[in-house]
Amino acid sequence: MSGCCQQDCSLDRLRERQRGTLLIVLGINAVMFFVIGAAALYGNTTALLADSLDNLGDALTYGLSFYAVSGSVSVKAKVALFKGGLILLAALVVAAQVVYKLFVPGVPVFEIMGAFSLLGLAANSLCLLVLWRHRKEDVNMSSVWECSRNDIASNLSVFVAAGAVWFTNSGWPDTVVAAGLVWLLMRSAIRVISSAMAELRVAT
Repeated sequence: MSGCCQQDCSLDRLRERQRGTLLIVLGINAVMFFVIGAAALYGNTTALLADSLDNLGDALTYGLSFYAVSGSVSVKAKVALFKGGLILLAALVVAAQVVYKLFVPGVPVFEIMGAFSLLGLAANSLCLLVLWRHRKEDVNMSSVWECSRNDIASNLSVFVAAGAVWFTNSGWPDTVVAAGLVWLLMRSAIRVISSAMAELRVAT
């Protein structure tokens, strides 16, 4: 006799697949946070710093999502709400750095920006590929997908900014792209928080 009914077994398999996926993307983003963060500090680039903070936020997000895989709808919604708060916090940190750069301008090392934005793009493309099949499973995995999709846009933006820094020999492209990433993070935070709030209202 089977140890579980078919529906429960299917749900268990789904949760195990989600956990495996989250561990992979958590590891990738944790490594990229340290690698890109060090490059951003060395290269004096706010846009690349925003990228590294995004990786940190994603690593924390994936860790929370791993915890929430077996939780109820209410638990998943609360975790998603917290993830939205983390994204919002990252946006505020980058916004503060943008303001600082307005008063203390500098020219980033465009070679560092370009090389590490491409490295980040490769890593985040792998994450996006791994997460693709989970993107519509529940609010927890949907918010994870949202984070990963934003990362691709961030990496491409930083790469374009690197070219503009080289062309203009100015730090303005770096600051402008960083400001654009703030907007992207803010929009994502609002979307994740709104979805989580809607799920919480249904669950209560």
